[in-house]
Amino acid sequence: MPRPRKWRKVCCLPESNRFGPLNVPLSGDQFIIMTVDEYETIRLIDLQDYTQEQCANQMKIARTTVQGIYNEARKKVAESLVNGKVLRIEGGEYKLCDGLEKSCGCGGCNRHRYEESLMEGNRES
Repeated sequence: MPRPRKWRKVCCLPESNRFGPLNVPLSGDQFIIMTVDEYETIRLIDLQDYTQEQCANQMKIARTTVQGIYNEARKKVAESLVNGKVLRIEGGEYKLCDGLEKSCGCGGCNRHRYEESLMEGNRES
């Protein structure tokens, strides 16, 4: 029996989930799908200047797993930029941070919890 997949810890979802050229017709072959965990590795390594080891600790996965996820994410960003395709961020094997951990340090957990409370407030209205 194969080993169960390990969920990747993600601090927050992207504020926008679609990026790319504005002049492309929205047909199925013009989209590239980036998973939320791929987005998180790009955010942590390229924006937050984490090492792959720090990123792995943050996401609660192995460094070699981070390396593979990061390489796939970079290929998708490059394909979007070079070939003028729309990049959509969705899906993946992740769990959102519950906001109770002090180790995140990114502020994303608090932002995520704030956004969730706003959405819950809108549902009650």
